[in-house]
Amino acid sequence: MKKTLIAAGVTALMSTTAMAENIGVSMALFDDNFLTVLRNGMIEMADGMEGVDLQVEDAQNDVAKQLDQVNNFIASGVDAIIVNPVDTSATQALTDAAASAGVPLVFVNRQPINVDTLPDNQAFVASNEVDSGTLETIEVCRLFAEAGKTEASVYVMMGELSNQAAVQRTADIHDVIAAGKCAVTLNILDEQTANWSRDQAQTLMTNWLSTGAEFDGVIANNDEMAIGAIQALKAAGVSMDDVVVAGIDATQDALLAMAAGDLDATVFQDAAGQGAGSLDAALKLARGESVEQKVYIPFQLVTPANIGDYTSKN
Repeated sequence: MKKTLIAAGVTALMSTTAMAENIGVSMALFDDNFLTVLRNGMIEMADGMEGVDLQVEDAQNDVAKQLDQVNNFIASGVDAIIVNPVDTSATQALTDAAASAGVPLVFVNRQPINVDTLPDNQAFVASNEVDSGTLETIEVCRLFAEAGKTEASVYVMMGELSNQAAVQRTADIHDVIAAGKCAVTLNILDEQTANWSRDQAQTLMTNWLSTGAEFDGVIANNDEMAIGAIQALKAAGVSMDDVVVAGIDATQDALLAMAAGDLDATVFQDAAGQGAGSLDAALKLARGESVEQKVYIPFQLVTPANIGDYTSKN
């Protein structure tokens, strides 16, 4: 039976003591601030457990490389595998490889396309992306209304289009508008991918600025792109008091940008909690224990008013 657990935090996930196990971990990309925090969450949890050994590999955003890593983990006899997918539309092959070998598999952070048909010894640990973009967009709308606007125009920066989180976070923006949840009339001038990248976002924002179109804000699928947009805006002499910029993840760099008055909103995604939760699920599956197949760690809106609650998290 497929079940969904809305977790209040990671404490409950870490309640059991693991026996000696070897866990293979394939991360989509090491060179990513958020995923680094997630990876460290697993490592720190494992370091506090006797007999838990992690073999962590970097897939370098290569789908074929990630499948090879999973197959190598299986061949080496690991007790369970954790995967942060490179491409969420290509996860069936990973599921099939692990299932054929009878090795438990846990997907973390990025929702696999086959999430609703996972075998009993596989699970998914993340945060519900329907909440992320929704919280972000509603807050952007509130800020526009607070500034006295009745209508506003924004640019939307999307993550990698092969990634479920990017697709859902962008859909959330449109859904908020369509459902009448925005406090102002919100117009999207353009939406393009910057592939989660700060550098690509800076280039994209520079290109948008070159058109001369009037706009009121930027809604980015993650903090790295929001920061890239801010860098381009400041380089062009745009006052950050005149635009609203929002992201998702509440990374340390994002919180610094918020403290400086540049970033207006972000959404806390508990990276370390997801990492620890995925390891806990993998260890339980390795021992043949029952695990909820969808474990959701809640998103939380972060603004200048409550930033102090998050400065020591991601």
